[in-house]
Amino acid sequence: MNAIAQNNPQFGTKRLREDSPNFVTYRDQFQTLHACTPSHRHTITMLTVNKLIPQGRGLAPALLKRAGTVELDWEVRQKSRFDATDSAGRSLGVFLPRGTVVRGGDVLVAEDGSLVRVLAAPQQVLRITHCQTHGTPFDLISAAYHLGNRHVPIELKPDHLQIEPDHVLADMLRAMHLIVQPVEQPFEPESGAYASGGHGHGHGAGHHDHDHDHGHGHPH
Repeated sequence: MNAIAQNNPQFGTKRLREDSPNFVTYRDQFQTLHACTPSHRHTITMLTVNKLIPQGRGLAPALLKRAGTVELDWEVRQKSRFDATDSAGRSLGVFLPRGTVVRGGDVLVAEDGSLVRVLAAPQQVLRITHCQTHGTPFDLISAAYHLGNRHVPIELKPDHLQIEPDHVLADMLRAMHLIVQPVEQPFEPESGAYASGGHGHGHGAGHHDHDHDHGHGHPH
């Protein structure tokens, strides 16, 4: 411990005896300074990911079961470069070929060979259904046509559509006598709906929570 005084001028030039009243104070200060030196700082390493296996095709179920997971919403998954943290707490730097879109169920391969399963995170979306009393399923085809003309990312389901929150589009769809409800669900739009690389209009999500009203003043 006498190295404390020898190597740190702020502690003086005298050698310290362990029974000295100041010994404990100097020792604690020295240990604090020593713990903060660059060689003792905790360094966070980012793991590079540059490969994707669509839906984990060809991988053994046992490998997929042991793989870590990362939960990402559509805002992130439509990008080819992003940072994320997996279920093991590892920092991931994802660098995929330009134009790559990550889907729920895909598997990322890290530079060390480890696998990370992608989970599509639930997010705010608008669920569009036809009115079973006054409409038909064909109304959804009409809705998909009009949304497609606006290059809106759309998720197609057998009995409903899903789009990102947009009060302007919600009002348009309600005027077509469709039922529009905000829900919390994973979002997986059709691959052709975002050809420009963008997503949705993003006109604010706070004006689409009223129920469908059949009092339109017209015959159904």
